[in-house]
Amino acid sequence: MKAADLRAKSIDQLNEALVALRREQFTHRMPHATGEMTHHPEQGRVRKDIARDKTVIAELSRAAGEDK
Repeated sequence: MKAADLRAKSIDQLNEALVALRREQFTHRMPHATGEMTHHPEQGRVRKDIARDKTVIAELSRAAGEDK
């Protein structure tokens, strides 16, 4: 998902998405560790999505803090 799409969401929605991405990351980690994973780029995609999500959460939190 693109950062512009993420910025349209609320912080609560982003936190829910972050939890879902962490679960997905864990489900990819186990097959990778046992050598059963067939589609390795998924790990990188999930890792980048997590970073993108956390970045937007930090931006929105910072913006909300400046408004006070």
